[in-house]
Amino acid sequence: MSANRYEQRGVSADKGEVHHAIQGLDKGIFPNAFCKILPDVVAGDTDYCCIMHADTAGTKTSLAYLYWKETGDLSVWAGIVQDALVMNLDDMACAGCTDQFVVSSTIGRNKKLVTGEVLQTLIGAAQDFANQMKSYGVNLYLAGGETADVGDIVRTADVGFTVFSRLRRSDVISVEIKEGDYIIGFAGYGQTLYEKAYNGGMGSNGLTSARHDIFSSIYRTKYPETFDPSMPQDLCYSGKRQVEELVTVNDSQIPLGKLVLSPTRTFLPFLNKVIPAYRSHIHGIIHNTGGGLYKVEKFLPPGLTARKDHLLPVPPLFQIIREESGSSPEDMARVFNMGTRLEMYVNEESIAQDIIREAKVLGIEAQIIGRVIPYSDSPVEIKLQAF
Repeated sequence: MSANRYEQRGVSADKGEVHHAIQGLDKGIFPNAFCKILPDVVAGDTDYCCIMHADTAGTKTSLAYLYWKETGDLSVWAGIVQDALVMNLDDMACAGCTDQFVVSSTIGRNKKLVTGEVLQTLIGAAQDFANQMKSYGVNLYLAGGETADVGDIVRTADVGFTVFSRLRRSDVISVEIKEGDYIIGFAGYGQTLYEKAYNGGMGSNGLTSARHDIFSSIYRTKYPETFDPSMPQDLCYSGKRQVEELVTVNDSQIPLGKLVLSPTRTFLPFLNKVIPAYRSHIHGIIHNTGGGLYKVEKFLPPGLTARKDHLLPVPPLFQIIREESGSSPEDMARVFNMGTRLEMYVNEESIAQDIIREAKVLGIEAQIIGRVIPYSDSPVEIKLQAF
């Protein structure tokens, strides 16, 4: 999976054109925060600020549609709602915002293909997720949204959310990574106390490549509505596997399609507890979304290198993607999180170990994956375990 192969599918791992388009925009009152932070436009209180974030589940909806058509399993649509929510919420958490979220949805569907039953699942899943988060002290307030039948512009379905919150300026985490910082990696795979099943760790990035590299050309014929018709045919569903094929993980058998569709894990129950306790020791939190394990490049100051030489084990899903795509480890790491979905940069090893223990209480695998060193050969150095 070369960068050219990825771009021929109409996607970009690092969103280069997007970042170029917005480079001249105001970066907010904390320019190096993970999300844009605005003045308190609600009450005009100079001790407070506002944060608003919008995101979608991306092309993951295309695979959810395909899997639902093949199996009738509506639960994957609930997972799509979690994907879109978490891509907002966990980005905001990286900026220090872990509670009191106002949420609005935007759902577009092709009514001829996506049924009312699916729509009910999508709408109900947001409330279910909010109820679950409330039990961990994280409050989401659903403000409704827009649901539209737009078959002319949406091939199957598009699911997005916009999230707003207000927080004290003193609670904002600005990414200020320093030499000597310890890098903690948190797994997006496994099963936490708040997850119902094993999570493959996919998140919501790299889905275009994952589904086309893994799954068989039979789906190209059966479901032409799930891909861009201008895509070169040899890049469209070019793998050998089928979505209902069973994969053995931890002595359990999971359909491969459902493994790829694992809902994006939220770290909010953990971060809502840990950030207030360790805020003064945290120099940055990075959500490894677009750009994979190289995401931190955008936040590192000149003269430093994030050396990640003790990464978490690569889970089975990413091993399957590599086998099917023939990609190099470096190419994989620029598109996928490789199982390490979240990174935290802290100033003391003892603090890092305390935070790791807190993560493991909730069933989140975590470890020190590296250090920040004086600039070496590149801003990010990665040593992936053999896989």
